Amino acid sequence: MNGAECLLRTLLANGVDTCFMNPGTSEMQFVSALDRVAGMRAVLALFEGVCSGAADGYARMTGRPAATLLHLGPGLANAVANFHNARKARSPIVSVVGQHSTPHLCLDAPLSADIEAVARPISSYVRTVGRAEDTGREAAAAVQAACAAPGQVATLIVPADFSWSEAGEPAPVAPRRPAACPEASRIRAGAALVGSGEPVGLLLGGGALRASAYAPAARLAAEAGVRVFADRYAGRFEQGGGRVAPLRLPYFPEPAEAALAGLKHLILVESEAPVSFFGYPGRRGELAPEDCAIHRLASAAEDGAAALHALALECGVLPSAPPPAPAPKPEWPADGALTPGAIGTILAYLLPEGAIVSEEAI
Repeated sequence: MNGAECLLRTLLANGVDTCFMNPGTSEMQFVSALDRVAGMRAVLALFEGVCSGAADGYARMTGRPAATLLHLGPGLANAVANFHNARKARSPIVSVVGQHSTPHLCLDAPLSADIEAVARPISSYVRTVGRAEDTGREAAAAVQAACAAPGQVATLIVPADFSWSEAGEPAPVAPRRPAACPEASRIRAGAALVGSGEPVGLLLGGGALRASAYAPAARLAAEAGVRVFADRYAGRFEQGGGRVAPLRLPYFPEPAEAALAGLKHLILVESEAPVSFFGYPGRRGELAPEDCAIHRLASAAEDGAAALHALALECGVLPSAPPPAPAPKPEWPADGALTPGAIGTILAYLLPEGAIVSEEAI
């Protein structure tokens, strides 16, 4: 089979079955292979930024990587802004970018570009296929890299002549690398902080913000007085009526500093020390109090849910979820004034169960 079909079959074998695409001439072999290989959901977008944004959203909501298929360096450049967001959100994405055929590269055609240079700022993994027969192996490695904790954009650049050339069979399925568990010493140190009598906060990000994961944090809040916060810029945050949800740090620095005021210790779980979105004259960029010590329970590449569970056990707190609080559906606003509170109430009234909200209000 040719390289394009080998690439397609390898992606499918490794669990990548959706591709958001804006192909051009150099990627037509991949498009042709879609007619011969069943199973890939190919979604055509009319702008590359839609491809990268859709792949980011897909990864955030499913936890699985999608592929994108883009046309040469300029096509990738059009997608960079939403790949930046995906990198910050730790979204697993396999970004396939076509390249000119290798004999044509030396001619510096109008769309020639240093694709690797464009890809590096928004990708944690960048590879160019060096031979047609390497296509399957490189595709499997790209999926493996994208899925490595905590998730990342993996860019695979495929020259057009390798797509139309004989490439052999698809590569074997690449094993996934699960997130590591934090060291026991960090769990013990965190429990000592919780029991110290000083004000302690937990800042959750990544997988620690899934509803099933932060149940132990809710118990620590209820039974040990720990203040629990959510990283405002985490890729996904589950909340809603009846759920126990951490306080999402406010956007502007003044209310964010007020939320964190009084803390002596802030424990990070798949998050980083909170900072303001921008630098302001005469203000610190760090949001935690100056005398607040920062501690790490679990890094972004580690299993924050397991860390919270272990911390609750070490503190002698039952790590299971507390019973849901009653949350009646809100009434439709009575007076008709369009205030921020009324907008929130109307949205809560109209949203169906399990709705996905893309929060761009800021």
